[in-house]
Amino acid sequence: MVNFTILAGGYNPFIAAYLFNTDARSLTYTGQTATNANPSWITPHLINSSILYATNENSPGGVQSFVVGPSGALMPFATAPSDGDAPAFASMLSTGQIAAMNYIMPHPRLTDSPQYNTGNGAFITLDSGDPLHFGANHDITFPIREQGNVSHPHMAFEHNGELFVPDLGQDTIWRLGHDASGAWSIHGDIPQPVGSGPRHMTIFKNTLYIAHELASTLTAQPLPAAPNGTSTIIAQLSTIPPNNLTSPFWAAAEILIPTPNARFQTAYAYVSNRNTGTTVDPRGDTVAIFALVPRLRLLAQVYTGVQQVRGMQFGGEHDEFLVLSGVVGDAGVAVFERVDGGADMRLVARDTTVGNRTSFLWGQW
Repeated sequence: MVNFTILAGGYNPFIAAYLFNTDARSLTYTGQTATNANPSWITPHLINSSILYATNENSPGGVQSFVVGPSGALMPFATAPSDGDAPAFASMLSTGQIAAMNYIMPHPRLTDSPQYNTGNGAFITLDSGDPLHFGANHDITFPIREQGNVSHPHMAFEHNGELFVPDLGQDTIWRLGHDASGAWSIHGDIPQPVGSGPRHMTIFKNTLYIAHELASTLTAQPLPAAPNGTSTIIAQLSTIPPNNLTSPFWAAAEILIPTPNARFQTAYAYVSNRNTGTTVDPRGDTVAIFALVPRLRLLAQVYTGVQQVRGMQFGGEHDEFLVLSGVVGDAGVAVFERVDGGADMRLVARDTTVGNRTSFLWGQW
């Protein structure tokens, strides 16, 4: 029997904790820790698993640090400003910094959102002797290439000494490297289809895979040479499930490609869908599963029972389980198990104590 603790952030002033038993396939809510408002994205320290960080997706925005105790109980420590509004993503970098991406709203192509003022990224220094405490910030404001639109940086993906920042508003992937002083700076970009809204991305075997929110597509293209090379999109597929809804509004969100292992030897891409329209599918929104080789192709649409799947995370001894929730509604948190070598998934557990969550972290505390 193996027990895993799952921590879950969301749009409430707390982080929830769950216990998942891999033998019983049971998911149990165990409590919550009070936080600043809207810890919508949680991310671990790269080395010390007893430390995590959370965004505060507010105006103005911030980042919090926590110590993780037994069963996922948290002790809040410090808070740093994100130097912008509504940070929807944060991650720790190998440089010993927290990258927080401030998500400006409303976007001209997105409606009914509150007004925020900034589309930038903050690189928050961690105290070298105590990574629970924060030092100075270094900020980057992303250029406006598409006049009439704003910058919407939505994540920071570190790869081979570079940072890749999908900009949903400017339809590009910014490439960041180090300048002469050692600070992060923009040294190139990878343009994306106009109006596609690149949201999240990953790199696998020198191929760039991007989930586009506004177009609800998954694209694949060779990773261009640094710092400012170009490449052609070699595949572009819809993530939208078949439906006969009268007024859906689809917006792809997360993309994950778990590293192959002894149990799951073939890599697949898992892309979450969000229907923010006025009619919804009673089966919930889906996670679309794509084969990567010999070509990108859709294999399955797994209905989740929740509405507007945003963040999701793999866990377990072999990354055999996927935890997810919806941004809205009361369908709770669900755990799916990968089957058919990862080409499909099935529901194994659900807990509805907390109606909706936005991001997750697996651990054994």
